[in-house]
Amino acid sequence: MTKEKDKVTIKIPRPLYQKLQAIIEGSGYNSVTDFIVYILRDLVASSKTPESGFDEKEIQAIKKRLKNLGYL
Repeated sequence: MTKEKDKVTIKIPRPLYQKLQAIIEGSGYNSVTDFIVYILRDLVASSKTPESGFDEKEIQAIKKRLKNLGYL
């Protein structure tokens, strides 16, 4: 069981939150928070690869993901 002390609050713009709600509707995620945690874990895990960098295809995929999330 996760204790409240193990979590922090991160503020994001409400329009972004609402877009994420629409994206996850019917997707199986229980909440926007669950979806954001999944995305961030995936991003962090992919950045820990032993490779020297990303190829062009990976960079384009990351940019697309960030754009879809409203960051670009």
